[in-house]
Amino acid sequence: MTYQNNIYLDTHILVWLYQSKTSQLSKGVVEKLENINNQFLVSPMVILELEFLYEIGRINASAGQIFQHIKEVLELKICQKSWLDVVNLANQLKFTRDPFDRLIVANAMLNDNVLISKDNKISEFYKRCFW
Repeated sequence: MTYQNNIYLDTHILVWLYQSKTSQLSKGVVEKLENINNQFLVSPMVILELEFLYEIGRINASAGQIFQHIKEVLELKICQKSWLDVVNLANQLKFTRDPFDRLIVANAMLNDNVLISKDNKISEFYKRCFW
């Protein structure tokens, strides 16, 4: 299948999808998730953040379990962009001190892709952030 749009998902979106909390998602996000022309991706940093959340007990499933589940539902893929390019761009982003957010946003920004996130700080900074 050829996809028209690459859409990146933020960490909390994966958690809500895994927990079947689709009521947390906006109508627009649900429409994007149901659009078969979209390819869904995550930054490798999302996988690391999920594992951190699991280790500190904030979520009850490992990054691998969450990714595998969402992969089956949405054909989710881990982005394969150059990590050095992502880090170099993240170094220029001064909107937050959170390294997870800076790298997740940089990953989407690198090719001007949409990032689905409910994070207000991200949406104020990155104009291609969708909620």
